[in-house]
Amino acid sequence: MIRIAVLVSGRGSNLQAIIDSIENKYLHAQISVVISDIGDAYALERARKHGINAVHIDPGKFASKASYEAEVLKTLNSHNVQLVLLAGYMKILGKTLLTAYKDRILNIHPALLPAFPGLHAQEQAFKHGVKVAGCTVHFVDEELDGGPIILQKCVEVKEDDTAQTLADRILEQEHKIYPEAIKLFAENKLRIEGRKVKIIK
Repeated sequence: MIRIAVLVSGRGSNLQAIIDSIENKYLHAQISVVISDIGDAYALERARKHGINAVHIDPGKFASKASYEAEVLKTLNSHNVQLVLLAGYMKILGKTLLTAYKDRILNIHPALLPAFPGLHAQEQAFKHGVKVAGCTVHFVDEELDGGPIILQKCVEVKEDDTAQTLADRILEQEHKIYPEAIKLFAENKLRIEGRKVKIIK
């Protein structure tokens, strides 16, 4: 059973989708710890409700990003974490974590990468006038939202959509493809070949 850590900053809806996928036996995994850089993030409360270790590590208490990430890494190691998941985690990862967990960090992004990286991706897509939006699960590397893509899901933009209704429908798909990508990783069915991720059937 793969041991997972989830890094969060907000409400934790993707965290909940992962928890649900484990509890309904879709995912053969264990969330060992949930770590937030925000003390009152609702995601921490979600974790506690399910008996999961919930840890707040305040970046403001550290002299540098490296020292903050060293503390995060210490927590990951103490829980024997094998896979790190970013779920609404609002900090860009630095060398400390990227090196320690190379090719073992996944992220969910609410756009069809490489289009619309960074913050407010759904709103970016909506304002740009795209006809199709969506979400992407990818490996995390040094480039912002730039790591090799594992799975993507398209969401049609409707004529009567607002940025919020579009974001809501994208989120529904996020909750489906993130557990699917985690399952593929846990079953050792992903191979990174340059820019591409090969899924082994």
